[in-house]
Amino acid sequence: MFEKTIIISALALLSYLVGAIPSGYLLAKIKGVDIRAVGSGNIGATNVYRCVGKSWGILTFVLDFLKGCLPAALFPLLIESLTNEPCGPSWALLFGCLAVAGHNWPVYLCFRGGKGMATGAGALLGFAPLVMLVGVGSWIILFLATRYVSVASILAAIIIAVAAWPIHAGNSLIPAALTLMSLLIIWRHRSNIKRLLAGTEYRFKFTRKTQSNTGT
Repeated sequence: MFEKTIIISALALLSYLVGAIPSGYLLAKIKGVDIRAVGSGNIGATNVYRCVGKSWGILTFVLDFLKGCLPAALFPLLIESLTNEPCGPSWALLFGCLAVAGHNWPVYLCFRGGKGMATGAGALLGFAPLVMLVGVGSWIILFLATRYVSVASILAAIIIAVAAWPIHAGNSLIPAALTLMSLLIIWRHRSNIKRLLAGTEYRFKFTRKTQSNTGT
């Protein structure tokens, strides 16, 4: 039991540290850009896409997604392998949430991070794949309809919180955690909400690369 506790504690810390890796910041640095000083100042994929380049933004999204997916999907399997004991979905939930916390408050950047959408989606794939599909499908539809990344992210977070309750009716811990995570994502988008109300929020353009001082 003591050995299992040590393993879980180590993997919990590792989940946070993996999630805290500032993918967007590091990729932008390769191009000589301090992503925190351009566009919206956010280290997430949208700002990298807009201010550094399309391929760099896509790569940022993929890496941020993996930061959430790998701890949630693989770390419980590692526990089972090392302890020969079954590992319930609660541990996948814990590791995924810690990865999201790392992305939002990375120790490497003085706890100033992103907003958690890509990392959260990756974590969902690890412990709630059906909810993730609902959320991603909703996000795509909302984004294509509005061309606002922030609107799609906020509304998809709400849909995830609502959908999680009937999908995981047998385990209230997962929908409760996803409701809190969705509230966190909405709170992290509070500056976007202000810009939406003011009519100054960045609206995505598919035709050309655009730099802006507002956005996600």
